[in-house]
Amino acid sequence: MSEEDRDPPGREAGRSAAGPPRHTRRLSDKILIAFHHACDQGDYEVAEELLRILEMMLTRRPVAPDVNRRKNMESLVAAHERLWLLRHPDANEK
Repeated sequence: MSEEDRDPPGREAGRSAAGPPRHTRRLSDKILIAFHHACDQGDYEVAEELLRILEMMLTRRPVAPDVNRRKNMESLVAAHERLWLLRHPDANEK
């Protein structure tokens, strides 16, 4: 374990001096990042499952109004397009 990975004495793992850890990215953002990582690794089966989960999250009835809904849907469509193009590389040449 490197020096940067260790917590200073008196501090619990994953906690800062100010209190509990803050989560700066939404779960849907993390899933989208994992989707792109799976695509980069060539693991299209995992990418497809992550995309299915992301789609379920974005299309279910929201608890609170989502001001980013349009951006989220555009990201979802772009992710579907990326996966399709990766699975059909010969379609890009036409």
